[in-house]
Amino acid sequence: MSDTWDADRKARLVRRVGIVPAELGTTGGRDGCPDIWELDNGDFAVIGRDLTHVYAEGLPDDAVIGGGERLVVIPRLTLLAAKAHIPDA
Repeated sequence: MSDTWDADRKARLVRRVGIVPAELGTTGGRDGCPDIWELDNGDFAVIGRDLTHVYAEGLPDDAVIGGGERLVVIPRLTLLAAKAHIPDA
């Protein structure tokens, strides 16, 4: 595989995937809203807590956080609420 994936910085948010954080009870107001969004190119954007520094050294050998990447944690409830809204293909 010669092509590596890179985020398309021109892609735009199209739709929230799942339930509004306030409805799930996972929001701390405007400053704390874990969320998942589909982009116009089909990729997904995730809003969560940056815990790169917490998990970076404990990753398995085949998992790498590259330069410019962050390990983001979201509540289980956020992902489960989004599951039904994520297309299979």
